[in-house]
Order: sequence, then structure tokens, then C-alpha cells
Amino acid sequence: MIIPKKEDFGLYIHWPYCLSKCPYCDFASSVSKKIDETLLFKGYKRDLIVFKEKFHYFPPLTSIFFGGGTPSLMSEKLFNNLLNEITKNFQISSNIEISLEANPDAITKEKMKNFHQSGLNRLSLGVQSLNEKDLFFLGRKHSVQTALQRIDEAKNIFNRINIDLIYARPRQSLKSWEQELKKAISLGLKHYSLYQLTLEEGTVFYKNNIPQISDSQAVRLYRLTQEIMQEANLPAYEISNHAFKNEECKHNLLYWRGKNYIGIGPAAHGRMDLIATYNSKKVLDWLAEGPSFSTLTIEEKNEEKLLMGLRLIQEGYPLKHIQPHKLETAIKNEWVQIKNNKIFTTLKGRLVLNKLILLLS
Repeated sequence: MIIPKKEDFGLYIHWPYCLSKCPYCDFASSVSKKIDETLLFKGYKRDLIVFKEKFHYFPPLTSIFFGGGTPSLMSEKLFNNLLNEITKNFQISSNIEISLEANPDAITKEKMKNFHQSGLNRLSLGVQSLNEKDLFFLGRKHSVQTALQRIDEAKNIFNRINIDLIYARPRQSLKSWEQELKKAISLGLKHYSLYQLTLEEGTVFYKNNIPQISDSQAVRLYRLTQEIMQEANLPAYEISNHAFKNEECKHNLLYWRGKNYIGIGPAAHGRMDLIATYNSKKVLDWLAEGPSFSTLTIEEKNEEKLLMGLRLIQEGYPLKHIQPHKLETAIKNEWVQIKNNKIFTTLKGRLVLNKLILLLS
């Protein structure tokens, strides 16, 4: 039996369906006209039982995250049944964070209320842009007006709301992004996820080789973003995530801190100390096979912790795991700073994070 440490512990639930596939998205999701929620529930329930039998002890759950895909498409009945099943199988922390991703066109005010009554206490809205033309370019089906309406409705239901925005879009100017970002801040939310547009292999954008902004413009946009968010008391706590103090996403912090979590559903992954868990991406394969397990070496685990830990802006990463000669090069390049026996990325280092990770691995 495997007995993980008593510390923060999370559960990720993957919903594999969307209303449409965005041209920039490389997540495990698909469009389906008919969704068999009964079959999905059986698969989720099966996964929970497999994990319960595999691991002898679980700490109380401190976070549950419904991701995808567009999990706001699931029915209130399935959402409620899943939470009931989780409660039957796991201890629940008194201050648990339960998050769900939603698109403005895939959730209603009534549904938000019902989810909240079932236990949902954090909503993440995939707004992506507050510019109509760019929403169309990004393949989004909602309008700016719909997004703003959903945000306004959500504010009357949830205390904790996040919105996603994508910037560094083709031909995007500093001025237009500044206006858009300040408009987003004026909405008065406590958490913002701000991602630069990248061409991921296999996506429609990648296949069509859409034009990208120059590296120098991307750097200028990133610097501007940090300045604006800092002025608004919403500093980055992770490369792409900004929040007021104590409003960080608990679940994502589990990943970045290298803590334990399990994942149920197609394409879901998990980490329990040195045990890696993973599921097949295709729904039918996942339903037939169930979770798989592999054992990580200490070196692999430390590499994962480095990869994730360097993304945390304010917490740093322990120096003891870094080879001195590699650290010396990083310091010389002004990519990192050292404080209290921890390594912290500088703004310059965050702009070349992949190179930095490669150097220190």
C-alpha cells in the first residue's frame, strides 16, 4: 500500500466535450451532438474506486477542479452526483475550493445558481478577449456583451471568479491591449489568467500557419501586462496568473508546488508521491481501460518539481536541487536571483523560461 503525506491534496475531473473546437486549442476535447452522461458517470465512479483501492490513505481534499473541455456543459444532476460520490469516498477539507471552467455561451445564470447550491465556490470563465473582432478570430462563439453579462451574473453568485484572456494576438498593439486589460480589471475580479497566444502543434492555427507577432512585440506586451497588473495590486504569482493576496487558485498551486492530486476522466493525470497516474485521451478507450500507473524516479520527480516550481513568481524553488555550475550560468545571464536559499526567476528569466528550465534540468 502507498501512504502519501498529510498535506494539500486535489482531485481533477476532466470533461471531454465542447460546443465547438477553438482553432488555438490543443486540449483533449471534442464536439459531440450526443453525450451519454450515464456512461461518463460510471467511468468517473470507476476511477474513484480504483484510486481508493490503490492507495491506502488520502488526506482530506483541499481542492476539486472540473476542467476540460467545457465542463459547464454537464448537467446539474451529473455535477451533483459526482460531488456526492466524491464525498462518499473521500474526506473533505472544511475550506475546500471547488472550481469549474465555463464558457460564457455554455452556462446560464440558473445553472450557475444550481452549481453553487451543490457546492461550487469558484468559477473560471473562458472570456479570452473583450474585443469582438478578436473573439471571432479566436473562434469563440460568444460576444463581448454575453461575456460581460455572465461575469455580472456570476459576481452575484460566486465570491471567487477568474477570467481567462489571450493576448499577443496578431497585429495587437500595446495601446489596444492596455485598454482591453484595464477594462478587464475594472470588472473588479480577484483573479485573472492572462496567456500569450502560441501555435500548438496539431491545432488549426498551427496547420494554417497563422501570422504571429514578433518576439520583441511579445516581450513588450508581457512587460506591459506585468506593469498594469502590479499597479492594480494583482501581481503575478505564476507566469500567467494574477490575483489579489490569498485569492490564488488552490488547485493549480498544487501542480506548481509538486503536491499530490489524482485525476479522473479521459486524459486526466495525477501524481501521488512517486506514482504517476494517467488515463487514455479517447473517451471509449478510457471507459474500457481505466487508470494506468507508473513509478517515477527521484530524479524525474525533482525535474517535474523544477519545471513547475520555476513558474511560481513569489515562492521560489529550493537551491539544494540545482547544480552549482548551472546556477552560476543562470545568475550570470540575469535569469535568476537567490534569496533565503531559494532561486527566483527574474523578469528577464521569465521571458526565456523554457531556456532556463533546460539549463537547470
